[in-house]
Amino acid sequence: MNDSGTKIRQINPPELGAPPGYSQVVEVRAGRIVFIAGQTALDQDGELVGRGDFAAQVEQVFRNLGCALRSVGCTAGNLVKLTVFLRDMDSLSSYREARNRFFATTSPPAAPAVTLVEVSKLYGPDFLIEIEAVAAA
Repeated sequence: MNDSGTKIRQINPPELGAPPGYSQVVEVRAGRIVFIAGQTALDQDGELVGRGDFAAQVEQVFRNLGCALRSVGCTAGNLVKLTVFLRDMDSLSSYREARNRFFATTSPPAAPAVTLVEVSKLYGPDFLIEIEAVAAA
């Protein structure tokens, strides 16, 4: 159960191994499913944060994701699935650091199922990361 009482069970079957920072399988028993559109590094005024700076962009993306979750009464603990789009896989360690800080804000720490892919382009030419999410409440 997460901090809002939703039954979320994170499973790493031994045959699949235990990955760092996410779960192989997430089982959800919830009353609501929340779909969050891909979040980029735009601030509330629609301005890009961190042009050319992946670390600044990923922090803004997680701030935006947190805002989206709060708007429906959820936290990082409600997340059950992330799809992460990176322009450059060399940014993976910076992404993981920001992700770990974001998920450490809940107790117990969240570990949603994650798909992470490198893409050649995102919505805007200066975006370096985009994350879409599914939460359960």
